[in-house]
Amino acid sequence: MTTTATDYLSEVDRYSAHNYHPLPIVLERGEGAWVWDVEGKKYLDCLAAYSAVNQGHRHPDIIAAAKAQLDRITLTSRAFHNDQMGPFLRELCELAGYERALPMNSGAEAVETALKAVRRWGYRAKRIPADKARIIVCANNFHGRTVSIVSASSDPHYRADFGPFTPGFVVIPFGDAAALEQAITPQTAAFLVEPIQCEGGVLIPPAGYLKDVAEICRRHNVLFVADEIQTGLGRTGKLFACDWEQVRPDALIVGKALSGGVYPVSAMLADAPLMDVFEPGSHGSTFGGNPLAAAIGRAALRVLVDEALPERAQREGAWFLGELKKLKSPHVKEVRGRGLMIGVEIKESSGPARPFCEELARRGILCKETHDQVIRFAPPLVVEREALQWALGEVREVLA
Repeated sequence: MTTTATDYLSEVDRYSAHNYHPLPIVLERGEGAWVWDVEGKKYLDCLAAYSAVNQGHRHPDIIAAAKAQLDRITLTSRAFHNDQMGPFLRELCELAGYERALPMNSGAEAVETALKAVRRWGYRAKRIPADKARIIVCANNFHGRTVSIVSASSDPHYRADFGPFTPGFVVIPFGDAAALEQAITPQTAAFLVEPIQCEGGVLIPPAGYLKDVAEICRRHNVLFVADEIQTGLGRTGKLFACDWEQVRPDALIVGKALSGGVYPVSAMLADAPLMDVFEPGSHGSTFGGNPLAAAIGRAALRVLVDEALPERAQREGAWFLGELKKLKSPHVKEVRGRGLMIGVEIKESSGPARPFCEELARRGILCKETHDQVIRFAPPLVVEREALQWALGEVREVLA
């Protein structure tokens, strides 16, 4: 009996919680920047699993590392050492330029790790009174879905009926350095920010913003924490988006592409004075730093460097962004982006972005709307210019 796309969609609708609203595409295979559905149709993946697949689907080096490790050992827990975690953390720290890394699984877990670290630093190093530490965040942020993280969100859709919320967060406008300085008090432990608000609609702050907030934080003895889960590891045309302004955060949060889309791997990075607030028993994860994850992470980092993927994202992204900005469309309000993180904002008078994404999918291009009005184009960094040229023609027709 042949199982059709409709059968799969019906099965998911029957048995899955309805916490997503995906396009009705059922994928079964991927290679590089391309994916195929169960009916054999080929698509250019322009979402890259929210930047988790920067290295492309099933990169052979990453898959080989995973297969080799599967034949050895997959999980030891942190009750014991394994021969992959140490090399992985060393290679990650050397690449990113930090003294320590704490491995976790999902991006949200890495954000939670950072929240715990900066609070404990606030009490132990800055001498903030007990339970009074404050973390400043930006409106329209997206750092994950845990109760503590949505407590820091300004989006009512993420918060509705999930309270009571974790206290200790102060929300300021994104891209406004003066607002940060005004919000800082003696109880402020940290400022947590995305260098580009990807889920927020590919919102890019004014030039110099990151440099300004880093200086403000330094002056006030406040930790500057950058969430680079989506923007990091090459997506914006630099290894990290903060590199565009030569800014080094006190703590860096990474995930998604840290495994090339093969396995959940994330980490928080910092120097010893911050990371050493943790002692045995104060934080952990059964799967964090497991040998399978570490082996995959090592391969993913090698691919990133050996294939110069940040440089590729900068080159191809600049071309694609420039071409998209030339489009003459009655529906487009603005085109913005950096590297291969690009947003096309649809005018509200033209309706939401989703119908445009649905038409692009019919033409073989997979993207997803974000914040209702923005089409996000973020293909794997291995995407070829020829594929982008083809996609541009289809986008031009759809937006016309």
